Amino acid sequence: MDQLRAKPRQSFWGLWNISFGFFGIQIGFALQNANMSRVFQTLGASMDDLPWLWAAAPLTGLIVQPIVGHFSDRTWTRLGRRRPYFLVGAVLAAAALLAMPLAPLIAAPLVFAAAMLWMLDASLNISMEPFRAFVGDMLGTDQHSAGYAVQTAFIGTGAVVGSIFPFFLEQFGVSNVAAAGELPDTVKFSFWFGAIALFCAVLWTVVTTTEYSPEEVATFEGPALVDETGPARALADKTYYSPMVWIALGIAVAAAVGPLSLEKEVFLLGGLLVVYGLLSGFAISLSRRGKTANMLSSIVGDFSGMPDVMKRLAVVQFFSWSALFIMWINTTPVVTQYVFGSTDTASAAYNEGANWVNVLFTVYNGVAAIAALALLPVLSRKFGQVTTHSICLVLGALGFLGFFVLRDAYALIVCEIGIGIAWASILAMPYAILASNLPQRKLGIYMGLFNIFIVVPQLLVATIMGSIMKIFFPNEPVWTMLFAACAFLVAAIAMQRVAAAIPPRRMQ
Repeated sequence: MDQLRAKPRQSFWGLWNISFGFFGIQIGFALQNANMSRVFQTLGASMDDLPWLWAAAPLTGLIVQPIVGHFSDRTWTRLGRRRPYFLVGAVLAAAALLAMPLAPLIAAPLVFAAAMLWMLDASLNISMEPFRAFVGDMLGTDQHSAGYAVQTAFIGTGAVVGSIFPFFLEQFGVSNVAAAGELPDTVKFSFWFGAIALFCAVLWTVVTTTEYSPEEVATFEGPALVDETGPARALADKTYYSPMVWIALGIAVAAAVGPLSLEKEVFLLGGLLVVYGLLSGFAISLSRRGKTANMLSSIVGDFSGMPDVMKRLAVVQFFSWSALFIMWINTTPVVTQYVFGSTDTASAAYNEGANWVNVLFTVYNGVAAIAALALLPVLSRKFGQVTTHSICLVLGALGFLGFFVLRDAYALIVCEIGIGIAWASILAMPYAILASNLPQRKLGIYMGLFNIFIVVPQLLVATIMGSIMKIFFPNEPVWTMLFAACAFLVAAIAMQRVAAAIPPRRMQ
């Protein structure tokens, strides 16, 4: 066999072009995260409705990312392997952003807004998942940390632009108040601006990069380093016991809603458990009949046969993203109620508080952009990737604790610094570790499956948190911030178990 070649090193501008599209994608996510609770409440949703309405976002990621990862690993077109997905996702996401402000004109505005959130999140996931794998595709192992750091910087910068834009428009005289049931002009124009910025940024990456051909990939990695159907074939050795347990658990969860007076969102959790049990059982059946060359068997097989380092990082991701989703849902209600003293969505105080949330989100994203390039490399060289991530998560936990105890708008900016450092590490460290320790030919599917441990905690927050709050802390959303702080601390502790699964030569 011919000697394998190393992937060419990318210059700074090469790293820039590879990840610039994420700048636009994150503008879309930032507008969604900072404004959708405001949009829903303006259109008539109560606090109790928010988790259910937000459930659309993680559910689409749960479905879309593994499927996109599976197909992007197997795609080759004139545009390459990952770039067709960048482009399609950007077009659909831009359309959703353009349509979202039109919700008050629709007969069922809340339903329309929820549908557009579903479309927006699905489209952003179509673009985002291949971007994670794209860095691993284009860079050698020695540049993975740098590549994901640059990507994180663009994520932070894009989120700053998306988060601050409503506040920015208000400073230039655009109205931030509207009649009951109407969206302010600051929100409308921000969504329309985001649509244009997202599409243009993704188009930049599509135009300025060229993916390696399958023949070039073979010279980097060899023709058959990974048995792509092995995990699917391994399903034939599994019993139907596990699928039956998942189905029974889902039925039990759904059946408990009435007797325990749980929120209706819990039905969604039960349904997902049943669906997963059915799909895994069907995949086992296909494998036993020798039918392994299909999407379902591949996804279920790869999920059940995840490398150990991925399993351990999954625990960290689970608790990290539980805290983040709590923040995205509840920061607006917490700040407007406890700091600005209003729950009336038509009041000036509420809308001033909602815009301050945009400022706060701008701070943590701006800090993340700076920390990704200036702080994380220093900490990583001194303490290693694993310990660095734990340190950053502890800082984030302290930030959430500040939201629980502080009632001064400007003091919350300090809290966002800690959260921003944690956010930078969450976006960089786990992916750098994965990209260096996973089969390169299957980065798409593994990155897509890794997203499950981002999505499942969000679904749990969306389905269970409402019930917990209603039972123990009715009309007191500030307690969610204490839950978020505890989740980050658990993630920091769990991160220490990851070190044992990383080969010593790769622990940086």
